[in-house]
Amino acid sequence: MSNSIHKTAIVSADARLGNDVSIGPYAVIEGPVTIGDNSVVGSHCVIEGNTSLGRACQLFTGAVIGSRPQDKKHRKEDRVYLSIGDYNIFREYVTVNPGTI
Repeated sequence: MSNSIHKTAIVSADARLGNDVSIGPYAVIEGPVTIGDNSVVGSHCVIEGNTSLGRACQLFTGAVIGSRPQDKKHRKEDRVYLSIGDYNIFREYVTVNPGTI
């Protein structure tokens, strides 16, 4: 099976994509991100950091997943991880950050 990556999307060489993944216009996949089979990343989405998406997840326009937490106790050197299971839907402009140690 093949993936569909829009020509304006940016996908890091460190990213691992499953089968039949669709990445929309102007999406950014940065760092050691894993995206499961049959997942859809909409336009203008950002997925970064140590983030894993399960199978058949859907991210709608502008979702930001895995960015650094806004918690003031978070230190850049903290090793945090965000793991999202299968069949999750994230609607427009949602933000999901990993926890703080």
